[in-house]
Amino acid sequence: MDLHYKSTRNSNLRVTASEAILTGLAPDGGLFVPETIPTLDVSMDEMKNMSYQETAYVVMKQFLTDFTEEELKSCIRRAYDSKFDTEEIVPLVKVDNTYYLELFHGATIAFKDMALSILPHLMITSAKKNHVENEIVILTATSGDTGKAALAGFADVEGTRIIVFYPKNGVSRVQELQMVTQKGKNVDVVAIHGNFDNAQSGVKAMFEDQQLAKELAENGYQFSSANSINIGRLVPQVVYYVYAYAKLLENEEISKDEKINVVVPTGNFGNILAAYYAKQMGVPIDKLICASNENKVLFDFFQTGTYDRNREFVLTSSPSMDILISSNLERLIYLSAQEDDQKTKKLMEELKNGGVYEITEDMKDRLKDFVAGYATEEECAENIKEVYDKTGYVMDTHTAVASYVCKKYQENTQDAKKCVIASTASPYKFVKSVMTAIDEKYADVDEFELLKVLEDTSGREMPQAIKDILKANILHTLECDTDQMKETVKHILNV
Repeated sequence: MDLHYKSTRNSNLRVTASEAILTGLAPDGGLFVPETIPTLDVSMDEMKNMSYQETAYVVMKQFLTDFTEEELKSCIRRAYDSKFDTEEIVPLVKVDNTYYLELFHGATIAFKDMALSILPHLMITSAKKNHVENEIVILTATSGDTGKAALAGFADVEGTRIIVFYPKNGVSRVQELQMVTQKGKNVDVVAIHGNFDNAQSGVKAMFEDQQLAKELAENGYQFSSANSINIGRLVPQVVYYVYAYAKLLENEEISKDEKINVVVPTGNFGNILAAYYAKQMGVPIDKLICASNENKVLFDFFQTGTYDRNREFVLTSSPSMDILISSNLERLIYLSAQEDDQKTKKLMEELKNGGVYEITEDMKDRLKDFVAGYATEEECAENIKEVYDKTGYVMDTHTAVASYVCKKYQENTQDAKKCVIASTASPYKFVKSVMTAIDEKYADVDEFELLKVLEDTSGREMPQAIKDILKANILHTLECDTDQMKETVKHILNV
């Protein structure tokens, strides 16, 4: 059966999966959602012996129905190959009584690799299907990880250009170096003088600018997105939650149909939304625990039903979560409004114009699958040290936020269900914060000297991605103000 996609702001707009992937953002500014969330057609019992690649096909064929079996399997094979440093792609590591789903074994050592390894292949296949002649310009804002993963994914992919905007001084030094040293004749990186929300708003404005689209088309270009608003990003993320449950079954850590909880460090809401989709597909997940850092706009929303971005923006040691406008939440709002596109559109306009919206009690009732918590900077650091001292396991700052929220949730509710924590980045990406949390004596040590210390402390070899940037040349030095993003893009493309 063919599954079509519609906009959260216009349910009458119907497109195929490949059209949704190509477009990224709906023309009305809404996000594409499947008309129905499909159910798995293979039992968990059958899936427990499947490889990651086999699981990916079982899940993704349900969403991407206009791709042939050969096309989809080819995309999966090219994506999940030797660029991952473990054969199982996402190891599930038991630490104490909790399971860490390590999503950072790809080329850029962050969970964004899981989707951005396959998105370029999905996009090029989609372009061929739809007879696209234009060069596709991937326009992306990043809070640190998406940028590098997208750059690595699209570098030198024929028929594409990629331009990434990141907040200057708003990402870790390792994250910045990963981006500004990226090779590829079709890649550009721009530091903006502002925060991630400024970058994301600037990119969204360019997507909605019809005059700009016309100018680009006249010059043989069209925009698409590699941000998590693209369903080509969201669908591959559903896979690893299905895989995690199957692995727990295979390892006899849970019994058939036993429910688990999932904890996700959350910024733009795509990763936890993928877990929600996995639940809707039939994975026995009970609570989806949304973990925030001090930018706790999502925590406050789940507590009160009011989303309010009018607050101080805090720069934390978990920068990928330093976000006040969680774009993917719109997809959940649409579902909680019982797919009322006009209601969703009105709420999103209130957010854009006034920075705040409030959902109804009925909508709130439909969000009971979600629980929220947050960790302060101090609690995050303490948790890194506590888990390391007790078990020897070293985690990054984002994973530590989720780990702390998980611990607090279990203490407060006495919920004894098994917990899977999405471990979203390698500790090597945030080496300064991680090592200082373990021992304050490292606070004044140079970040790059600490890489070897982390290797000794964790017993894990330094990833190739880190070794590469230590000797790489800086290739991208472009900077701009937030109101100059459009002109910068036009300059880069000679439009």
